[in-house]
Amino acid sequence: MTHQSTQSIGDPRPIPKRVLVLGSTGMVGRSWIECLRSNHIEYVGVSRPEFDLMNPESIISTIGEGFDLVVNAAAWTDVDGAESDESGATRANALAVDEIAHCCAKRGATLITYSTDYVFSGNGDTPYPIDAPIAPINAYGRSKADGEARLAQSATEYILIRTSWVYAPWGKNFVRTIRDLSLSRDELKVVDDQRGRPTSAQHLAEGSIGLYLGGAKGIWHLTDQDECSWFEFAQQIAQRCNPKCIVRPCGSDQYPSPAIRPSFSTLDIGATDQIIGPLGSWRAHLGEVLKAIEAQYNS
Repeated sequence: MTHQSTQSIGDPRPIPKRVLVLGSTGMVGRSWIECLRSNHIEYVGVSRPEFDLMNPESIISTIGEGFDLVVNAAAWTDVDGAESDESGATRANALAVDEIAHCCAKRGATLITYSTDYVFSGNGDTPYPIDAPIAPINAYGRSKADGEARLAQSATEYILIRTSWVYAPWGKNFVRTIRDLSLSRDELKVVDDQRGRPTSAQHLAEGSIGLYLGGAKGIWHLTDQDECSWFEFAQQIAQRCNPKCIVRPCGSDQYPSPAIRPSFSTLDIGATDQIIGPLGSWRAHLGEVLKAIEAQYNS
């Protein structure tokens, strides 16, 4: 599975006058809403059932006139579930993206949408550049790669951002899960044979706006800085939440799942770092997210 990966920088764009956020209640969508609100940018946020990637009619009816930027923060994210329903994952992550791009081209809006480190095989040992061979090893990765290929053939101006290991103070994600487990257990086992870059959804949204304003076009990689394994990530979470909880490393074979995960999926973020500045370490962003989670419980 291959398609041409392109990346370019045009003239800087002005601050968008009005933004449409698709999937506004998810981790990334909610982060976008917070970011737009804090920057006093007008926006409209939509999510299910009003907007549904599985329903082409809802896509057409939602993306109307008056938006200079459309953010597709909606996606099929159930990696294991995609193995038993690849057609559903493809509908959401490929066919819907094609339809959204077509609507954006018709309305003259720029599209920002997201893809994943899982479009790569995971057999490498150095960070993947944007033009690395596309070779997904699971259904979820194939659905995202299909979406990338369709977008590359579209007539719309787009920024496709590959990211990885997304976490936030809200929603279902690794940081919240490990935090809760570390507070209720004395010991945890977490896989140490999968490496990548965690990504704060809040900084992903801020960085995405930075790419937009900087004139970015095509495919970009955007994650937190620094690389780790899931075990190392969990170890940091537990140490900050309950140092008495011991986190031990284990192999993926101890947690068999329907979908195979890539063993190495670190994305090369050098080009993004040059256009928007240092992206910040996941360790620093993790601290911010954990503080936000504690504030929710204490409010």
